[in-house]
Amino acid sequence: MLDTTITPPADDPLGVLTATAPIVRAARHVRIVLPALTALAARWATEPWPDQAGLDALHFTDDTPHTANWVLLLDALNFCFWGEPDQPRWRIAWRGQTHDGYAALAAALTRALEDGHPIYDAAYLADLTADDLRDILRPAPDSAEIPLFDARLANAREVGRVLLERYAGQFTDAIEHAAGSAVSLALLLARDFPSFADIATWRGQPVPFLKRAQICVADLHAAFHGQRWGAFTDLASLTAFADYKLPQLLRTHDILVYSPELAATVDSYTPIPSGSEAEIEIRAATIWAVELLRRALAEHHITRPASAIDYRLWADSQTKLPNEHPYHRTRTIYY
Repeated sequence: MLDTTITPPADDPLGVLTATAPIVRAARHVRIVLPALTALAARWATEPWPDQAGLDALHFTDDTPHTANWVLLLDALNFCFWGEPDQPRWRIAWRGQTHDGYAALAAALTRALEDGHPIYDAAYLADLTADDLRDILRPAPDSAEIPLFDARLANAREVGRVLLERYAGQFTDAIEHAAGSAVSLALLLARDFPSFADIATWRGQPVPFLKRAQICVADLHAAFHGQRWGAFTDLASLTAFADYKLPQLLRTHDILVYSPELAATVDSYTPIPSGSEAEIEIRAATIWAVELLRRALAEHHITRPASAIDYRLWADSQTKLPNEHPYHRTRTIYY
């Protein structure tokens, strides 16, 4: 029987489900609609599960520690790509194609290596200049500069500095400290790299979301095909990676419903402050919608971790739907 209660599992080593459960139960701005959620799970149960593919051509990989450092930098910069209403977005041109959003970041970092920027080198990153980062992230003609440029520069330098100070310049050393545990590596990232410490405060209590820390682990798993530095025994302990695209799609599917006030704010492109009650509720509901989807799929004998469900939702969100709502606008380094 499907467990639809907002009750975290007994084993919740990251603490994300435990911390977000009371937020979902007490939410004033966002609610999860279970019939819509179970309907989506039932539809998915009739379809082949799609492969996690499509971005590999944009990712650098050489099966060495350089790849691990590249992935770490990628996820240190993996946030907030949206532009202002009616303004050009940040886009990059590479190999005859134009990319935006996350795909543009991945392509830009692979292009950077082709251009001679040794972005897998911790010493280079620790002293990265603003001019070099501008060249690495240079936009296509008539496109905007990437948002939060100064924060991205700070994050890139942090990657280099922490790797030099703690891990002999190699992220593989940190991975080996985690001893094959996805949870341990996510917590290590949040502890040692302050920009990965995605922890909000709700009613005086800490709420870990750890979006970029968790996705970094999942990206390593993909980059190394589940082997060597991508081999983790507990990937199923990761939660959804709470961002702005997943709640947009879940709302389009009527799985998330916003209060009239929040809906008006989001639909008018009005910014929502980072750490506000509404923003925390959106992210908490996203975490739990994916967890409940995981449980609903299990009722159909489909076993998929939250990270795989997250990827499917994110991939679906890249195709614009006719009844699509806007996504919420929060300027933040966390997603």
